[in-house]
Amino acid sequence: MPPSTTPGVARNALVPDYRSGMAKARSGKAVAARESVLPLLEHLVRVARRAYENEMAPGELRPRHLIALRLLDRHGPLSQQSLAEVLSLDPSNVVGLLNELEERELVTRRRDRADRRRHIVELSPAGRDEVELSNARAVIVEDALFAALDDGERATLLDLLRRAVGEGAVEIPSDYLAKSD
Repeated sequence: MPPSTTPGVARNALVPDYRSGMAKARSGKAVAARESVLPLLEHLVRVARRAYENEMAPGELRPRHLIALRLLDRHGPLSQQSLAEVLSLDPSNVVGLLNELEERELVTRRRDRADRRRHIVELSPAGRDEVELSNARAVIVEDALFAALDDGERATLLDLLRRAVGEGAVEIPSDYLAKSD
């Protein structure tokens, strides 16, 4: 946790002590220094993205497309606004993303019968096929990327990442889900 959000520690209350590998709180107490995880995660993400994109055929979908498709596969039809919120994207960016997916016939959009201002986005059969194909490609990339880890370590890593993101971080509140007609 950064110093500004560490419970009981005021912002800028930690002073690094580079000789000991520790940080001292302004009160004089030693606080165990940690190796920074963010640079390692950033590097891993870049390597993984490059490997995944190399696994894809030229002109195929990018990771942002696949994330949207996987959300729709997991949760079913969603309103366009809900998809924007869950993806943490500006609604205008979601429109562009959905236009690209719709051109490839991977999703369909329709007006909500209960609220004509609202669009419902749904995965098409071709979209489901793409999700299956992308999941198979992801397994190939993950196997290569995490070859140094055994199955138990990979399971632990997955569990830790889910906890760090927050298990509910990609969960969609029930009021966001499209109502069946």
